Amino acid sequence: MTFQDLNLNTPLYNAIDDLGFTTPTPIQAEAFSVVSSGKDVVGIAQTGTGKTLAYMLPILKNLKFSKQENPRVLILVPTRELVVQVVNDIENLAKYINIRVLGVYGGTNINTQKQAVAEGLDILVATPGRLYDLAVSRVLQLKSIQKLVIDEVDVMLDLGFRHQLINIFDILPEKRQNIMFSATMTQDVDLLLNDFFKSPERVSIAVSGTPLENIEQSRYIVPNFYSKVNLLTHLLQDSEKFNKVIIFVAYKKMADRLFEQLDEYFKEELCIIHSNKTQNYRLRSIEQFRNGDNRILVATDVMARGLDIDNVSHVINFDVPEYPENYMHRIGRTGRAERKGATILLSTEKEQEAVDAIESLMNMRIPLIDFPDSVTISTELIEEERPQIKERNNPTKRKQEDEAGAAFHEKKAKNQKENLGGSYKFKIAQKYKKPKTRGDKNYNKRNKKK
Repeated sequence: MTFQDLNLNTPLYNAIDDLGFTTPTPIQAEAFSVVSSGKDVVGIAQTGTGKTLAYMLPILKNLKFSKQENPRVLILVPTRELVVQVVNDIENLAKYINIRVLGVYGGTNINTQKQAVAEGLDILVATPGRLYDLAVSRVLQLKSIQKLVIDEVDVMLDLGFRHQLINIFDILPEKRQNIMFSATMTQDVDLLLNDFFKSPERVSIAVSGTPLENIEQSRYIVPNFYSKVNLLTHLLQDSEKFNKVIIFVAYKKMADRLFEQLDEYFKEELCIIHSNKTQNYRLRSIEQFRNGDNRILVATDVMARGLDIDNVSHVINFDVPEYPENYMHRIGRTGRAERKGATILLSTEKEQEAVDAIESLMNMRIPLIDFPDSVTISTELIEEERPQIKERNNPTKRKQEDEAGAAFHEKKAKNQKENLGGSYKFKIAQKYKKPKTRGDKNYNKRNKKK
């Protein structure tokens, strides 16, 4: 199949030619007619297979020119970086179409975004939090939304966006098309589908959890953090083979710790991205890595999720992710658009259970490589790796968490007030022989009779 078989319009064909695309990927070919039909759609495809074009091609083909101010298409994505990327993809695809696109996300001035919204737009790409803030402020009206796209929905649920998504569903028009794309299908995603999608049609190109065939996987068993650093340094010395590398770590503190260790050896070749960095710093790091100014990018799971960066030679998992689906997202940063890629997993004995879960999800074993003799195995341990010593006579927790401490005592009698409810004014009247308010005429009449 070619793009000509999709019966697109001339502006879209011109844009596709400019982008250098010739043949649609399987998910693009399969999803086109389903999305065009207006039915609710759930698309499951391996990461790196062009899911953005899979939903944007049919949407742009059928989106007519309009001067109305309120958006007609809403696209929700989990991270700020993904907002920027999706907006860029849409602008490239709509190069010859008169369509207004805007991306909004947190961490930047909301007033600037309010002004941009007020100028009018057709397609809005947003993170759930900032979208809800704009909608509550009444600057953004969602009454004209015809199509809702949720991209990387499993990531959103992992990040705790479920309640925000439900709030957004409540303020959207009931009559709309729901489109959801993801690389993995989890139980949380299924629950969301059952609650808010109307008989969705599923387009599944691969079983959820199937790795791309063009990604070569391998694994080292490494005893601890500093041994992992030594092995990583040894591997990264080969700049020809490891020419564009993303190193994934579990959390921000670990990312900073690893960056400090690698900075001694790789200096200008190294950059880092995680949520504690400013938005400009994060975007700059991605752009420098994308352009080849930096060879090595240290990233947390959330930050590099869904990012489309060409020609990543290797993805190195410095630690084993807690959820096996996250491993699928990590390795999907390489081997994109049918190119060859390679991944390396560094795991300790304590992480073996998580490795088993990943292999079970993929239904395959990750080939094991012997630890190089030339690399030093360190005996030094970081804080998290040291055995926890519990002092028997100095427990850190009380036996009964709800038990009051020494600082709590009963209130004095004068401070123990009784909630008298509606009878309060009558008790005051009895005590002081006068009305609580000057307007209590009945009380005054009763007193006169006496």
